[in-house]
Amino acid sequence: MRALLLTLFATSCADPEAGKQPIQASPYVLALGTAQDGGLPQLGCERPCCEAARRDPSLRRLRTCLLLVEPSSGHRWLFEATPDIPLQLELSRGHGAPRSRSDGGRPAPFDGVFITHAHFGHYTGLAHFGREAYGANDLPVYCSERMANFLTANGPWSQLVDMDQIECRPVQPGAPVELRPNLSVEAILVPHRDEFSDTFAWIIRGPERSLLFLPDIDKWERFDTDINELLQEVDYALIDATFYGPDELPGRDMSEIPHPFIVESIERFRELPAEVRDRVHFLHLNHSNPAATPGSQAAAHVRTAGHNVCAEGALFQL
Repeated sequence: MRALLLTLFATSCADPEAGKQPIQASPYVLALGTAQDGGLPQLGCERPCCEAARRDPSLRRLRTCLLLVEPSSGHRWLFEATPDIPLQLELSRGHGAPRSRSDGGRPAPFDGVFITHAHFGHYTGLAHFGREAYGANDLPVYCSERMANFLTANGPWSQLVDMDQIECRPVQPGAPVELRPNLSVEAILVPHRDEFSDTFAWIIRGPERSLLFLPDIDKWERFDTDINELLQEVDYALIDATFYGPDELPGRDMSEIPHPFIVESIERFRELPAEVRDRVHFLHLNHSNPAATPGSQAAAHVRTAGHNVCAEGALFQL
């Protein structure tokens, strides 16, 4: 099974750096998934995009998830706990090391988990850390205060809190979480459909480079931060590309699920210097998004505009 998982993972990596083991001791980020909450193929979808992914494993995409690794110490942190977490845990093997426990139980799979918000594809994988599965012990979960309250007050997540399997650690925007020397994470509040929690983006800062992880936002014009200025302050930007354009979901009112269309982002970023546009890696792609298909006109449009479609297995040195 592990060989099959790694084969599927390797064949999905369109980026030339994808899947390569780091040759330095500096921290890095590894993309363990790049799809929207439903994944690709999506449940029940019989459109060509999903049928093609069922036939060809290289077209499949796991839900958006990142792994932050400090090779020199073996520490590692997960960004988002997706429904695909069993596969993503397997794919994290060889990147950092699970932490030993003094009580002799299973080692902690990660040194912590950072959650952006309470939508299905971003936090429900926490259930796998419960007693029915992994049986974690005091696994730190970094999130907003409202997200922590949601997990604490609502089952089955509250059971993980009550049994000390996860430990909610609320984070304030603008207050960096110091993980290791020269390695920190800072939250930025972003506007999104905040039914159960508010929504964070995260900036990961390493000894030399920084990475913005912003998988969900309503529209750029609703963001209190100027996204063009923010792109110039970081070295990599992994940002919301749920939909390519406004006609992607026939019969659906797209205003009910607002996200920046890729075509809107391309236009907004058009005047930025080429080296800044190249920092953009689109991810969180819906199954309907044609840019998710390598070789498509949509993917070519992204490249022509100077941007990138994030590949599963892409590695970003910090």
